[in-house]
Amino acid sequence: MSDTHDTSIARRNIWMRGLFMLLMGFAFQVCGTVICIVTIMQFVMLLASGKPNARLVSFGRSMGRYMLQIVNFLTIASEEIPYPFTEWPKAE
Repeated sequence: MSDTHDTSIARRNIWMRGLFMLLMGFAFQVCGTVICIVTIMQFVMLLASGKPNARLVSFGRSMGRYMLQIVNFLTIASEEIPYPFTEWPKAE
């Protein structure tokens, strides 16, 4: 009886992970769009001032780390669900 109960819990956990994977896949697509916008903005800033915007550089680095966290979660290399379930990654 406990074996059936354990199997039921495991299946429920798999379905919950699937739901989180769908949400994180959507978040990854949104991040890709944001990165494209940041890239264009950074290029325009570079043309205008001759140097990159430090805030956009920092944001781009943290966004890249966030996207890496998402990829690790989606490929089941990590069990940790990325932001908003954990802290936003630092740019360092």
